[in-house]
Amino acid sequence: MDGGDNDYDYEYDVIIIIIIIIIIIIIIIIIIIIIIIIIIIIIIDVAITAGRNIVQKEAGKKLKYKCLCIEIKRTWILKCMIIPVIIGVTGIVTRSLRKNLEAVPGKHSIDSLQKTAILGTSHIIRKVLQCES
Repeated sequence: MDGGDNDYDYEYDVIIIIIIIIIIIIIIIIIIIIIIIIIIIIIIDVAITAGRNIVQKEAGKKLKYKCLCIEIKRTWILKCMIIPVIIGVTGIVTRSLRKNLEAVPGKHSIDSLQKTAILGTSHIIRKVLQCES
């Protein structure tokens, strides 16, 4: 009996193991790429502002975080969204608020946001008037 037959079996097993390791590495790389594509960074900036300048405030918020969003995209190759949520002290909202809130995960009500802004404004006014008297 010649011992050469056993060496061939071991070489065949080693080749199979190397192929399996290469396949596993490829699968891991594909999973990492999918995770990178799926992850989205969402920057949400909420502000309650005077009723006259809500449109300008919304544009300012988008501009404020634009450089940060570009840097996130460049550095980590991730998607980035800027979502400004601007409400006036009297409950006035921008036309784009509904679209902005749809991008935020979860259920949100514009009515409840307006109510919160108005109640907060009335609370502040009440405190100021109490301090003056």
